[in-house]
Amino acid sequence: MNKNELKPASVFEQFAKINTIPRPSKHEEKMIDYLLQWGQSHGLETKVDETGNVIIRKPATQGYEHRKTVILQSHMDMVCDKLVDVDFDFDRDAIQTYVDGEWLRARGTTLGADDGIGCAIELAILQADDIEHGPLECVFTRDEETGLSGAEGMKAGFMTGDYLINLDSEDEGEIFVSCAGGRNTQARFTFRREEAPAGAFFLCAQLKGLTGGHSGDDINKKRANAIKLLGRFLFQTMNRYEGVRLAQFHSGKLHNAIPRDGQFVIAVPNDVKENVRADWNVFSAQVEDEFHVTDQQMVWALESADAQPVIEAEVARRFVWALQAVDNGIYAICQDPALNGMVETSSNIAAVHTTDTEINILSSQRSNVMSNLDNMCATFRATFQLAGAEAWSSDGYPAWKMRAESRLRDTVVSCYKKLFGKEPVVRGIHAGLECGLFSERYPQLDMVSFGPTLRDVHTPDERLLIPTVQMVWDHLLLVLKNLD
Repeated sequence: MNKNELKPASVFEQFAKINTIPRPSKHEEKMIDYLLQWGQSHGLETKVDETGNVIIRKPATQGYEHRKTVILQSHMDMVCDKLVDVDFDFDRDAIQTYVDGEWLRARGTTLGADDGIGCAIELAILQADDIEHGPLECVFTRDEETGLSGAEGMKAGFMTGDYLINLDSEDEGEIFVSCAGGRNTQARFTFRREEAPAGAFFLCAQLKGLTGGHSGDDINKKRANAIKLLGRFLFQTMNRYEGVRLAQFHSGKLHNAIPRDGQFVIAVPNDVKENVRADWNVFSAQVEDEFHVTDQQMVWALESADAQPVIEAEVARRFVWALQAVDNGIYAICQDPALNGMVETSSNIAAVHTTDTEINILSSQRSNVMSNLDNMCATFRATFQLAGAEAWSSDGYPAWKMRAESRLRDTVVSCYKKLFGKEPVVRGIHAGLECGLFSERYPQLDMVSFGPTLRDVHTPDERLLIPTVQMVWDHLLLVLKNLD
C-alpha cells in the first residue's frame, strides 16, 4: 500500500495537507488561518472566537432540516516530539509520513494524528456533497495538549448544537462516555552552586530508548519512567557512598508524556568511581529485567564528564530523597462496574530540569473523582514540601461524568452493531478530554468520543492504524444519517 491508495481518500488528503501546517500547542496561528480561509472558500459560515477556536457550520442536506444540530469536535494542535538525532523544526517543517504495513508513521517525529486525523475527518465531511446529515457544527479547538485552554476559553453560545461527537479517541471500537479530570503540580528547589570536593571524578549517566507514552491513557501499562529510574540510582548511590555530589539532572519535556530519556551528572570520590560503574551495570540489568515486557530498547551509558560546580549538598540530598519517595503511576482503580476497572487516579512525574540556581519539577495528576484528584495533588506537593521545595498545583480541568441516559450513545452503539455485527466497548478514559470542560459550560450537551486506532501518541513512535480510519468514517456517517 502506498499513500495514494489510503482510504477514505478525502480524509487522508485533508490529513496530508494538515501535516504541512505547523501547529505546536499555543502556536496554532497558521492552522487557524488555514481553517478560516478553507471554510470561507467553501462558502460556509466560519467564525473564530477570542481564544482562537474555529467553528465551521454546514446546513442540513435536503430532507434532514428538522434534525437536531450535531457538533463534530477535534483539537488542532499537536504534541511536538522527535528523536534526539533528528533535525526538525516544528515551527517550520512539514511532518514526513510513510506507510509501514497497515500503519501510517512519521519519520523521527510525532505523527500529528492526535488530533489531526479528527480535524481531517471533519474537513472531509464539510467538503462532501453526498453525505446525509442534519445541521452540522465542526469545531476545531486550540491548545488542547498543554492545558485544554482552547476549550477553557470558549464562551457559552459559541456552539449551539444538541449533540457533540469528540473525535479525539485512540481505540476504534471503543465509545468513550467519561474522562478524567486533571491538574499539573510543580515543585522548585533553589540553591547556590559550590565547587566540587578536591579530587572528585565526574560521571554523566544517560538513559534513553524507553517506550514512554501518554501519561493518562498509557499509565496502566507499567512503562518505565526515566526520571524515576535515574532517581532510584541516585538514591542508591548517595546512600552507598559518602561524598557523592549532584551537578545536573535533565529529563522529560511535556506534562502529558511519560519521560523516555534523561541524564544526570555527578561527582564521586575518585576511589569509588569503578564501584559506581559496576553498580550502574548491575542496576541497568535489573531494570531491564523489571521492564522486559514494556521497554525492550533501553540504552544505558555512564561516561566521564567535565568538572563543574555542583548543587549544594543538602538541597541535592533532599531532592533525590523526594524523587525516590514520590508516588508515580496508578493510585486507585474505578469501582463503578460501568467503567470496567479503568484507572481512577494516577500521577506522572513528567520533567525535571536544573539551572544554575534551581531544580524544577513538573508532574500531572488525573482522576475521575475530583476529591481524589485534590488528594493526589496534595500528596505530590507534600512530598516535595517536606524536602524543602516550593510546590503548587494548577487549576486544571474537570472530569466528564457518564450520563445515565443518552440518545447519542444509544445511536452510536446501535449503528456500530449494524455495521460491524458486534458490540462496541462503552467505557471511560483515563485522560483529559475537552468534553469535561464542555459539560460545565454546556450542561445540556449529549456527548460521546470515538476515533481511529492510534498507538504511542506523544512520542516519535506515534502511528495510525490505517484500516480503522475507514471504519470510523463509515460509522460516523451512519450515525449522522440516523441521529434525530
